[in-house]
Amino acid sequence: MNLRLVKRIFVKNNSEPVTAEKIKAVHFERSKAIKDRLAEFENIGKYGSDARFWEEMVYCFFTGGCSAKMGLRSVEAVKPLLADGSWVEIRDALSGVHRYPNARARYVVESREFLREHCDLKIRSKLESFDCDLSRRDWLVKEKGIKGLGYKEASHFLRNVGFKGYAILDKHVLRCLAELKIIADPKPPNTRLKYLSVEDSFKALTEAVGIDFDEMDLVLWSMKTGEILK
Repeated sequence: MNLRLVKRIFVKNNSEPVTAEKIKAVHFERSKAIKDRLAEFENIGKYGSDARFWEEMVYCFFTGGCSAKMGLRSVEAVKPLLADGSWVEIRDALSGVHRYPNARARYVVESREFLREHCDLKIRSKLESFDCDLSRRDWLVKEKGIKGLGYKEASHFLRNVGFKGYAILDKHVLRCLAELKIIADPKPPNTRLKYLSVEDSFKALTEAVGIDFDEMDLVLWSMKTGEILK
């Protein structure tokens, strides 16, 4: 049974404006569910195979510019093809499932071939070889052989394989930050410098309200979506 699809945690979606007091209340209410979800990511980081790391990377290829649910459905559709499927096979599997089957199939095939040549698809070892958190993420974003990972998607991937301290600045989190007047505009940051600036503001928020940095992402995301998902 696929835990990704069955272990969604549904919570009440509140449309009230986000405030520091509301964040604290939601965190208190959903703390166990959030900690459980983060523990799942940590377990992948500790015990997951390289194949699982690759699967999680592909999931983040599929969520870029799309919903988390579309990403989940797309991974399920191509899972038998992740190791060796051709572009045509993956494209066909994504047709009717993902908005961009052609481009996302290309991301999978080209990134897989690069990683196979670069590190024999030993993604865990490659990620652990960095002694700087920023350099680890920068590599994922700037390496031309890896397709489809911007700073948000790279942060998402790293969080999902157990690395801590990366802000996933998707539209839901950005809207919360804008409502809190922490940023002026919820438009996604489109450069490294802008991403780091918003990420620093996000960290300052977590310190101000006394909530763990990695937990805060799921608090804000659940406040806007009504779910604690991936």
